[in-house]
Amino acid sequence: MSTEKLLLIRSARQVVTVTDDPKVTRLVGREMSAVATKDGAVSIVVDNNGMIEFVGSDDEMREKYSGVRFSREIDASQYVVLPGFVDTHTHPVWAGDRVNEFAMKLAGATYLEIHASGGGIFFTVDKTKEASDQQLEDLLCERLGKMLRSGSTTVECKSGYGLDLDSEMRLLRIIEAAKRRVTNEISSTYCGAHAVPKGLSPEEATEDILQRQIPELKRLMEEKILTVENIDVFCEKGVYTTEQSKRILEAGKAISLKVNFHGDELYPTKSAEMGAGVGALAISHLEEISEQGIADMAANNCVAVILPTTAYAMRLKPPPVRKLIQQGVAVALGTDFNPNAYCYAMPVVMNLACVTLGMSMPEALISATLNAAASLDRGHTHGSITAGKFADFLLVRAPRWEHIIYQLGAHEDLIDVVVKGGRVVFEK
Repeated sequence: MSTEKLLLIRSARQVVTVTDDPKVTRLVGREMSAVATKDGAVSIVVDNNGMIEFVGSDDEMREKYSGVRFSREIDASQYVVLPGFVDTHTHPVWAGDRVNEFAMKLAGATYLEIHASGGGIFFTVDKTKEASDQQLEDLLCERLGKMLRSGSTTVECKSGYGLDLDSEMRLLRIIEAAKRRVTNEISSTYCGAHAVPKGLSPEEATEDILQRQIPELKRLMEEKILTVENIDVFCEKGVYTTEQSKRILEAGKAISLKVNFHGDELYPTKSAEMGAGVGALAISHLEEISEQGIADMAANNCVAVILPTTAYAMRLKPPPVRKLIQQGVAVALGTDFNPNAYCYAMPVVMNLACVTLGMSMPEALISATLNAAASLDRGHTHGSITAGKFADFLLVRAPRWEHIIYQLGAHEDLIDVVVKGGRVVFEK
């Protein structure tokens, strides 16, 4: 054993491991009813590669690591240690705001009515095109910093406020640049099919994506200018049909992108059935999912990414979370951070999931950690505090882990330390 280690967290009141089996990459059904914990004077040892090497009692740690020096040692006797949150659905690259639309929604306007009037995504696209690259990069990094301080150590980041070839590649380049500036881990998503550009029909927009945007993205990835992991489409009535969405997603899959898209949000479109059929890693929203869609997602190990902020802000019918869990679909949570659902914080999302969607606190925490990691193909390396995984965790000043959900809006007071890859990246 090396005589030096990167980090020791010692004497924690409680460590929420989520699962004690490092081979478990997601939890479903009744497995989501409880989280694994270690209680009372618990230590975590991180090796020099930023990986978790040991989780156990202080006594076991002292015996095993006698004579070992640590680059950093943290007394966690006043803390609960949680896995870093994985925010699995965000739209963080944009300029301007849509405060006026919030007032319109409160007055009864629907999302598609606002969209049809030139608001919504189109308004943000225009404001984003007016902003400089540096302005957009600075805004993105500022937002990711706030997410980090709210506990999100890994964040999925979409393009989508460009829509045309040059603008979409620009936004993906800005996400790439942000990876070099922030300490969150970023999973980058191409979302050129976020809306149908003005002046084009859905079919014309589909062909532009298939013939121009995806080939250019492939080139930029092959030349290692961009590192993009996922492809997203807004499969919705009045936007991209299920058949058009399928063609776009399959083209993305052909260049090695993982399928992770918006489906069955405002109208039942059989997005879930289609997504399961093309081997989607995850599908988001699902307020209007069918019984068959649920069955197909369960059968094909497709993660349901639930976004409580969106259903709350838009007064939508809640997604059928209980049915999804009962039928064996792995459920994850995300903030859906965007100008239409302005929320940085996964603790707020977990509270909303419990209160408005009927999830238990263990279900919400699993959905924000291990299952969220699974939705980004990271369940084998992220989302639980087990040996062999990345050392991403939070030190929360509370007597038990449930306080991070129970104390609505208090996460900035509760989270004192954020660790990413074994290094302290935020500390009060």
